[in-house]
Amino acid sequence: MSPDRMGLCVGEADTKHVSIIAKRMPEVGEYAVIEYDGHRVLAVVEEVTRGSATISEKLLSAETVERIVRIEGAGEQYIRARLRLLGEVESLGMVKLPPPPGAPVYRADPGTLRRIFSSGNIKLGTLLSHPEVEVYIDANRMVTRHLAVLAITGAGKSNTVSVLIDGLLRLGGMPVVFDMHSEYAEAEFSGEVRVLKPKLNPRYMLYAELRRLVNIDDKAYIQERYLREAHRHALSHGRGSMIDVMLAYLEEVYSGEELTATEKNSVSGVMNKLQDFRERYGEILDEHAPEMVELLTPGALNVVDLGEVDEDYADVIVSHLLRKLLLRRKRREVAPAFCILEEAHILAPAHRSTLSKYWIDRIAREGRKFGIGLCLVSQRPKSLDPNSLSQANNAIIMRLVEPSDQRHVQQASERLSDELLAQLSSLNTGEAVVLGLMTRLPALVKVMKFRGKLAGGDPDVVAEWQQMAEKEREEGERLRREVDELYSGLD
Repeated sequence: MSPDRMGLCVGEADTKHVSIIAKRMPEVGEYAVIEYDGHRVLAVVEEVTRGSATISEKLLSAETVERIVRIEGAGEQYIRARLRLLGEVESLGMVKLPPPPGAPVYRADPGTLRRIFSSGNIKLGTLLSHPEVEVYIDANRMVTRHLAVLAITGAGKSNTVSVLIDGLLRLGGMPVVFDMHSEYAEAEFSGEVRVLKPKLNPRYMLYAELRRLVNIDDKAYIQERYLREAHRHALSHGRGSMIDVMLAYLEEVYSGEELTATEKNSVSGVMNKLQDFRERYGEILDEHAPEMVELLTPGALNVVDLGEVDEDYADVIVSHLLRKLLLRRKRREVAPAFCILEEAHILAPAHRSTLSKYWIDRIAREGRKFGIGLCLVSQRPKSLDPNSLSQANNAIIMRLVEPSDQRHVQQASERLSDELLAQLSSLNTGEAVVLGLMTRLPALVKVMKFRGKLAGGDPDVVAEWQQMAEKEREEGERLRREVDELYSGLD
C-alpha cells in the first residue's frame, strides 16, 4: 500500500517546527513522518489554516467576494499546517537537521505509532487522531514518578482513574484510594475491593494530628503546652481510655494550688476542647483499632472511605496513613503502593498548610526510592499546591476551561507546551492530553470506557422528583381510602 502523503514542506524550518502545504485537510494531533537526507522524522500537527489566494483578507467588500464566488467559485484554496518535530522515528532521538523545502510529509502508519505508544503495560485508550492505535502507559514510571489527573467536573476523571486502577490490579498492584465522596466503596473491578473505614486509634496518632482535631492553634502557647503534657502522660500510661487519662490528668493539674487564674483558664479550655473532640469524633475513634496501614492488601483496591467525615478528620487520616506507609516501606514491611488522592486541592491546598500537604510533599520527593507513588486528582488545579503538583512527572489533563487553571498547570509542568495547552478547552468528555515519563511522547488520547461498575456521576434529579411525587400521590390515595372505609363503617 502506498503511503498516505499529507503534503510538502515549505518555507523556513528549524529542528523544532516546520510548515507544510497539505494535499488534504489534516487534523490537529495527527502524526506525520517527514523523509529527507536519509532521515525519517516523526512530527505532530499543531495548527491548521485554510485560505484562498483569490478570496484574500485584503478584500473589503462583501459584494466583491460574492461576485468572485459567483464567477470563479471558491477559487484556488490552500491548506497550510504547522508541525512540531518530535524526533527520529526509530529512536525518538533529537532532530539535528531541519527538513528542506519540498520534503514529502506522510501520515504516520499505524505500525510506527504502535511501536511508540503501545509498548506499556496499562492500556489507557486510543490516539484521538489515530483510533486504530492503542495507547499504553508504563506502570513503573507512573507509580515511581507520580501522576496528576486534572479536569473540570464531568470531563471523565473518575473513569480515567478507574481505568488506571483496573490496570494496576491486573498487574497485582496495591492501589490505595483516599475516597472523599464514597465513589469507590461499592465499585466493581477486576480485583478485590477492600473498604477501610476511617477508624483511628488515638494511641497511634502523632501529637500534631491530635492537636489538629482538638482544635488548638499552635499559637495558643499555654493551651498547647498543657495538651502536650497530657498527651505525653497518657502515652506513658497504657491502661484505660487515652482521652479519659488525659482529662483526669488535666483535672488534677487544674486542682493544683500553684496555677494562676490565666493558667486555670487555659487548662479548662483544653479540657473543654478534649470533651468536644470526643463527642465530635467518638464514632470514628477506636482505642482497640489496629494501625490502618496493617489493613492494606496487595492485589486489591484499598478504599479509605472518607465520605462521612469532615475535612479536618480526612486530613488527619490521610497524613497518618501516608506517614505510616512511608515508614513501613522504608523497612520493606508493606508492598509498594500507589496512593490516589481524590480532591487533592483540599488535602494539599495552595495557600494554607495541612498535615497531609507535608506528607504529600515528602512522599513526592522520597517515594520514588521506596516504591510509593502519588496520584493527585483535582478539578481545581489553581487551588492545588504548586509544589506538590510540580512533583508529578506525569499528567493526564482533560478539559480545563479557566485560563487561570491552565496557566497554573503549565507553570507546574514544563512538558505542557503552548500548543497542547491550547487544546485543553476544546477537549470532549473522555479526551485527554497525556504526557510525562510514563509515555514515550505526549499524546492526545481518547480514554477507554471503564468496564466495571463505579458509583457517583450526576444524579437524575428529575427522576427523583417524579418518584417522590408518585410516592406522595400513592400515600394520598391510601389515606383517602382509609377515610372512606372509616366513614362507610360508621354508616
